[in-house]
Amino acid sequence: MSLRVAVQMDPLEGIAIAGDSTFALMLEAQARGHSLFHYLAEDLTYEDGRLYTGAHEVSVQPVPGNHFTRGEAATLDLGRDADVVLMRQDPPFDLGYITATHLLERIQHETLVVNDPAAVRNAPEKVWVLDFARFMPPTVLTRSLRVARKFVEEHGAAVIKPLHGNAGKAVFKIERDGTNLAALMELFNLGYREPHVVQAFLPEVAEGDKRIVLVDGEVAGAINRRPGSGEIRSNLAAGGTAEQTDLTDTEREICAALGPELKKRGLLFVGIDVIGGRWLTEINVTSPTGIVSIDKFNGTNTAGLIWDAIERRLAGMRA
Repeated sequence: MSLRVAVQMDPLEGIAIAGDSTFALMLEAQARGHSLFHYLAEDLTYEDGRLYTGAHEVSVQPVPGNHFTRGEAATLDLGRDADVVLMRQDPPFDLGYITATHLLERIQHETLVVNDPAAVRNAPEKVWVLDFARFMPPTVLTRSLRVARKFVEEHGAAVIKPLHGNAGKAVFKIERDGTNLAALMELFNLGYREPHVVQAFLPEVAEGDKRIVLVDGEVAGAINRRPGSGEIRSNLAAGGTAEQTDLTDTEREICAALGPELKKRGLLFVGIDVIGGRWLTEINVTSPTGIVSIDKFNGTNTAGLIWDAIERRLAGMRA
């Protein structure tokens, strides 16, 4: 069955196809005979009870510098003209992102949106993880310098990061003596209105943190991301390197606890981050990555698993 797939993502010109998970999903969709349309979240228009977007039909090919061909411009009624919408724009998780989830939620009775927009909106990566605090390192969310100081006094070195940050941006380590803590909290309070994440520093991060991908609640694979020289950030976007890895018993326990909830919420493609084989730090639901590296090491086709799950879910909607 050929599907019409609308992909809400960042401009195609700027993606690095060698490791881009959305591009891998597009290649797999095309290989299955599905039609692809690309649009930006800012192009959404709601009028007379219908959700429209300006879009272009595209074809994709794994050729750096010539990885897509754009067709004629078209206006899509996303409820009538698309079978599936892939919501894959990168964070920041700001009001623009949240508004897009509200708009896409209005077409769910007609079109399958992946991941479920209401579930994405209600599961910010560093907030929803608090529901699974038993697996987390010591953590507080706060704008208070007093609370942050008390935390460092109790737990030693800590990491401070924005609550809705991504790709390892603005992540700082504070040593046990608290040097620069006041300045950093002042800077964060000027730049962000929400609380900030203050989390116990885990020395195990030197050995990397693990990105585990779950597809419709089931483990699809994992990679270990090792920080670059002089770094505490292991994100691939921040210079980390990927390594093949297996799951520990605790990581399997974490995935077993998360899986049913992911499935229930319609979160088909999720990436979780675990440090030291046991410390859960984030549940990534907005635009998770990592499947290209996982498939490179394991010889798997995670994009294919995701499309299998999408097609099953769509068939269930239409039954």
